Amino acid sequence: MLLSCGDALIDFLPSKTADGREALTPAVGGSCLNIAVGIARLDVATGFVGGISTDTFGKMIADHAASSGVDLSRATRSDHQATLAFARVTGTETQYAFYDADTASRNWTYRRDAIALADVECIHTGSTTLVHDKGASETLALIEDARPSVTIALDPNCRPNLVADKDAYRARMLAFCGRADIVKMSDVDFAYLFGDEAYADRAFKLLAGGCSLVVITRGNNGACAWHRQAGPIEVASPVVKVVDTIGAGDSFQAALLAALHRLDRIARQRLRDISAAELERALTFACKCAAFTCTRAGADPPRSRELPAGTW
Repeated sequence: MLLSCGDALIDFLPSKTADGREALTPAVGGSCLNIAVGIARLDVATGFVGGISTDTFGKMIADHAASSGVDLSRATRSDHQATLAFARVTGTETQYAFYDADTASRNWTYRRDAIALADVECIHTGSTTLVHDKGASETLALIEDARPSVTIALDPNCRPNLVADKDAYRARMLAFCGRADIVKMSDVDFAYLFGDEAYADRAFKLLAGGCSLVVITRGNNGACAWHRQAGPIEVASPVVKVVDTIGAGDSFQAALLAALHRLDRIARQRLRDISAAELERALTFACKCAAFTCTRAGADPPRSRELPAGTW
């Protein structure tokens, strides 16, 4: 079982009416829920941990997750409203306006008795849940309980418009990086957190701090990674006709974790011993899944059966 802990929400995506007027179409999203859905669609047992509303939008979220095979038994349902995010695509990036006050996600509390860790291989976290003090502290409590036996994966997936104190947020992300075995972030996230610092310089610092794998995704320029044993690896991204890039990074992370699971390299010691060839295979698969997601609207990661033969 792989778990993804964090945000679940409704994205309102730009669209057009039949007569050409601008419109917004609701779609299930949230980085951490997207990652759970992406892993499950690749036929790996996956659960979601976080708050989901019982309102109309919350039901949409739950139905979407369940239809993709995500186990919601560890999620917390509440009558707090669902988080809403309004998306605007600018170039190759998507910007969001969040409505997240007193929501089910914001009110999520870690319940030790509801999350048995014995059969969990990996826990992923990140995104909006880590912006706020409560979400970050509850997630940290889960991670501290899990770390002795469970691999920890982190994607900060920064949301600058939610951050009130950038220095404090950056310090928090560094603290979470220090507890993670896998750190993945986009080039945009990297620039927000580390400015003009060279990717390799920061990767070596994270590896020295205990991380095993650092990955930077660069959109249509593919991904680069650093591993303690396998060294630096760079992979290309397939050329596709892009509909939008929403959920591409989440699809990458989902596919990377699913690939490491398939290779039997997701357990902490197994990850530390991964070969360069295995890591390149996993990263290439992740790039292909992310590219596939870009060919259709919204955060809609591929199912195994939808991928072209030979993708894996």
